[in-house]
Amino acid sequence: MDKLVLHEYALSGNCYKIRLTCAHLGLPLERRQYDILKGETRTPDYLARINANGRVPVLQVGDCFMPESNAAIFYLARGSALIPADRWDEADMLRWMFWEQYSHEPNIATLRFWLAFLGGENLTDLQRVQITAKQEAGNAALALMDQQLTHRQWLAGNSFSLADIALYAYTHVAEDGGGFDLTGYPHVVGWLARVAGLAGHVPITA
Repeated sequence: MDKLVLHEYALSGNCYKIRLTCAHLGLPLERRQYDILKGETRTPDYLARINANGRVPVLQVGDCFMPESNAAIFYLARGSALIPADRWDEADMLRWMFWEQYSHEPNIATLRFWLAFLGGENLTDLQRVQITAKQEAGNAALALMDQQLTHRQWLAGNSFSLADIALYAYTHVAEDGGGFDLTGYPHVVGWLARVAGLAGHVPITA
């Protein structure tokens, strides 16, 4: 595989997904940091050369650039045990990854960013009125995960997969300023401990 470079903001859960996937696969990864609060991903050079969408993460493979965290980790894990061999289980893994970006991340991750990084006093009026709705949607997402994990160890198939990596990233920091209490989701709490206890695991702060 060509040299891997991660263009990232280290505290982002989406960026962490890529680092965690590489850690489990034993892949070397060079990291390049950008301060999104200072607009470093909106410069003309970044937009022209790395990601025209002006966001992180971007996985650089040689001279190619892959934005979108779940696409990047799927590329990295192709042919590994992180993608189930069973066709149905692979599709189920993808289902959870799509769901993460549609129903989980826009609520849990967004509130973490707004409240823990931007600060409530710096939010727009529109953002403030969205807080309650996002907390309700985030709790609904956690409840669905808790239900899924009631009688199983992992989200898709019978082993740890990209579905677990994708959803671990922001679930394990959901209490960091976003107004979520994970104690109400015991199966999620147990799953978080299983993920963190796996060989090769690295914390978001590593």
